[in-house]
Amino acid sequence: MALGFVAFTACEDDNDSNPTIVQPTAFEIYLQPSIDGNVNLDLEKTTDPIVLSWSQPTPYTDFNAPVVPTYTVQVSPTGSFSTPFDATAEDNTGADFFNINETYTNGKRVEINPQSLNRSLEELAGWTEETTPAVQQVFFRVKSAVRDASFNEYGVIYSNVIALNTVPYYVELTAADPEIWWLIGADIADGSWGGDIGKCVIPMQTIEDEVYDSKAGQGIIQWIGYIGGNGFKLRGSMDDNWATQIGQNDGGFVKNDGGSGNITVSEPGIYKVTLNTAELAKVGDKENTTALTIEKYDGSAPVFTGMAIAGSFNDWGDMPMTPCSTGWENHDWYVTNTFAAGDEVKVKQADSWDFNKGGTFVDYSAGMYVYGVSNGANLKIAEAGTYLILFNDITGYIRFIKL
Repeated sequence: MALGFVAFTACEDDNDSNPTIVQPTAFEIYLQPSIDGNVNLDLEKTTDPIVLSWSQPTPYTDFNAPVVPTYTVQVSPTGSFSTPFDATAEDNTGADFFNINETYTNGKRVEINPQSLNRSLEELAGWTEETTPAVQQVFFRVKSAVRDASFNEYGVIYSNVIALNTVPYYVELTAADPEIWWLIGADIADGSWGGDIGKCVIPMQTIEDEVYDSKAGQGIIQWIGYIGGNGFKLRGSMDDNWATQIGQNDGGFVKNDGGSGNITVSEPGIYKVTLNTAELAKVGDKENTTALTIEKYDGSAPVFTGMAIAGSFNDWGDMPMTPCSTGWENHDWYVTNTFAAGDEVKVKQADSWDFNKGGTFVDYSAGMYVYGVSNGANLKIAEAGTYLILFNDITGYIRFIKL
């Protein structure tokens, strides 16, 4: 690869004193020691992640000031890395590699889920049940680049390429679940920063008619509710020990910085919190992001004294829902109930049918959700089980999480 130099210039008369990026030329990646690249790894039965690590080719200016690169992990079944797969494109003919969606700045280690890797390989190669190979060699490399504020890349270099022998399997591909983030903090639910969904944590919601990426589930999600100004954060997962989060610093909202402050608003009120997870995926750790917006909500937000579920399971009587927020104005509710297959249910105002929501469920991997319609059809439970039901009385969004 050609060596490149990028100059940061302030004005014409001081070019001699401007720092210049010294371009690194190579860095090494390797698999965790427990994985033998020559032994066929069964992607269906393997439960441990595939761990990929690399040395850090941090570029330095000629004044020895560090410049932090952004890393992207790339995977190919051919090893040629010539044409990237684009999940949003109608035609990916000729694509021979894909990028792992997440990017990294301060990390030098990534865990890859074997089943997710298999799905991505199948989608890239277009395997059918008959054409899925018995053994597939998979190639990995890491791209390092310096990004500016507009995500332009400079000083791009690539690591060495390493191979791993795998045993893939065929699975009927379905669209990925929309990527959901979670609200937590002193402004959310009971304000305790605890981990119980509904009581302490509220998931953000998909938006009707929004199109979500079929591979990564990325798109625009939202939550509308009361924020009192006491502080909160967003978490990408409730079981990753805060590895994925959004907080606030002097420059705005920042991604995956454990030292960031809590997000606050200037005055209490009803707010709409919107997150573009596709844009967020382009941002590295500890980088500021405009993917998150928080703005005053100007729509209708009546306050209810009680909410309930009713249905065939209880002769259409009220089963009270619990308000998520107990110390301030509440617009989110939750309840847990066990249903039989074929049960019908609605969410309604306590002791009244003047306000009720129904509709048709959309399935997702851990349950179902619906954009509640006023006086809509009864919600039909297809699969028996115990569900945590969440409801937002502003948006009408109802989510069933199968426990």
